[in-house]
Amino acid sequence: MNTDKKRVQFRAPDRLIDRADALATVLGEDRTDVLVTALREYLQDAAHDDTITQEIAAAYYDDEISYDQLKALVGAEEAANLRVLKQQLDEGFVDEVADL
Repeated sequence: MNTDKKRVQFRAPDRLIDRADALATVLGEDRTDVLVTALREYLQDAAHDDTITQEIAAAYYDDEISYDQLKALVGAEEAANLRVLKQQLDEGFVDEVADL
């Protein structure tokens, strides 16, 4: 796992942070560990949700995210499949336009 870290700052509802703090106390961890674990699990779950995966693919097809970002979200194998599909779609579009 990559050990590089980036500092982030965000605002969250007090109640949510209070719950994270309480869980951190129970687990003997700090708030950051709880929030990083929660974010990691959310992103992992999102990568296996068909609706979200379709949104990720659409963002990639529309060039809103890079291939590296795609791979980080859905994994190398799925990203490779989506890249091939994007290339096929692009080639198909070029062929359709050429026929006009």
